[in-house]
Amino acid sequence: MANERLIYLPLGGAGEIGMNAYVYGWGKPGEERLILVDLGVTFPDMDGSPGVDLIMPDISWLRERKDRLEAIFVTHAHEDHVGAVGHLWDELGAPVHARAFTAYHARAKLEEQGHPDRVVQVASAWPEQVQAGPFTVGFLPVSHSIPESSALVIDTPAGRLVHTGDFKIDLTPVVGEPFDRALWEDVAKDGVKALVCDSTNVFSHHPGRSESTLGPELEKLVESAPGMVVATTFASNVARVKTLAEAGERAGRSICLLGRAMRRMIEAGVETGVLRDFPKVIAPEDVPSLPRENVMLLVTGSQGERRAASAQLANGKYQGISLREGDMFLFSSKTIPGNERGVIRIMNQFSEMGVDVVDDHDGLYHVSGHANRPDLEAMHEIVRPEMLIPMHGEHRHLREHARLGASRRIRSEIVVNGMMMDLTGEVPVVADYVETGRTYLDGNVQIGALDGIVRNRIRMALNGHVTVTLIIDEEGDPLGEPWCELHGLAETGRSRAPLVDVLEEDLSQFVGRASRKVMADDDKLEQEFKKVVRRTALDEIGKKPEVTVIVSRLV
Repeated sequence: MANERLIYLPLGGAGEIGMNAYVYGWGKPGEERLILVDLGVTFPDMDGSPGVDLIMPDISWLRERKDRLEAIFVTHAHEDHVGAVGHLWDELGAPVHARAFTAYHARAKLEEQGHPDRVVQVASAWPEQVQAGPFTVGFLPVSHSIPESSALVIDTPAGRLVHTGDFKIDLTPVVGEPFDRALWEDVAKDGVKALVCDSTNVFSHHPGRSESTLGPELEKLVESAPGMVVATTFASNVARVKTLAEAGERAGRSICLLGRAMRRMIEAGVETGVLRDFPKVIAPEDVPSLPRENVMLLVTGSQGERRAASAQLANGKYQGISLREGDMFLFSSKTIPGNERGVIRIMNQFSEMGVDVVDDHDGLYHVSGHANRPDLEAMHEIVRPEMLIPMHGEHRHLREHARLGASRRIRSEIVVNGMMMDLTGEVPVVADYVETGRTYLDGNVQIGALDGIVRNRIRMALNGHVTVTLIIDEEGDPLGEPWCELHGLAETGRSRAPLVDVLEEDLSQFVGRASRKVMADDDKLEQEFKKVVRRTALDEIGKKPEVTVIVSRLV
């Protein structure tokens, strides 16, 4: 054991919120047997990743060592923890272990990508454990905003680790298991070497609230509405969907689910047995025939997603249903930073219709699924680890959480993506740095962040694009003048002449004075044409567009 070590390596999720992927290893340096905890995605935005469908961790380091990967463990079914399993599994090939509700979603993702769903093994809750090489791993129930969330108890030759996953301390979570302090204390009683812990809400100093506290306020709100009520929340928050549905039912309203993700999550909850006694729902086609005051819609799109049910309703109509003056739209959710613009756009669209929009600015209609600072302090107290490794947070979250641990005399270390830590001794030590990054799903193709495709797309969006075409005959002379096609550029500039005419005139002048040597060299022609176009466009419209040059030679 003297020559062996215990390592921890985040490939995603440490220094950012989303795209979680954490590697643990045991063995001789460079020969460690490995496990992977979670394999998630994050979502693109038009500013930094236009046109991209999903963003996933770069698993190159792990792929090169897949012969040493024993298993993949998934803590819960949120997209930032399970969303990349279908897309990246074939590069790793290891068995996937998860509890029933999470396994349901992991299997669906593998099936969507044409992979066998039999690789997903359903695990029971602690004290059952799974053997994976030198690791023995158990799923320890925690409360969160999706059913059957679990921390992982990872027993290693160097001691016990606890990887919390996403969690909060909720004794009455409506759906899913309540936090069981006595069970956690029993797990920790013989000592925990390292606590790798959720850091999302470290800056929230007030005690976390239970999901069960929302019911009375939601019921009061729904009862007060004169028209149709529409509510949106994260589809994965099955407890919230049930709380909303029950509030509507008690107010005498028929419940309708709109949006594929919403229906899929409820079906998964029922099929796996985590969701019981969900109110009866009606089909969307039945809604128009009922009095508006007797209907409540539960819809997808709490983050302003353009194709979700909320955005479709805001645009006018969805599945034959439209909203009008006197109806109410409730956001029973927190807007994730970066999504504000899309959410506000939808709010304003509803406002223009005369729909009353209610959000959670006063905290009555949403509670977080992550541990606030008092919950984190309680977790530190329960587990009493030798060392604390904050994860699941931006750098400021990790730093603040490490400070909190240090204030309680726990050895704490800020570990970001790509930092390989040796946890074997009494203090965490940096063992190596691994190159990490992002992989984009662009349509149905995976591309690397450094491939230049997205960068070029951003440059075209910012600067516009010009295509220049020139035909050259068998003698090496131009056959006609160069011509241009413009995309995303103003039609006229400072000279008040059409921009395309100004560009073509300047290019023609260049061709007229170009030497035979230049005209015979396609690379040189391309370089000079780009210079002319950018110089002229900058002078005319103040932009340097991207330029594509096509030189066709007749043979």
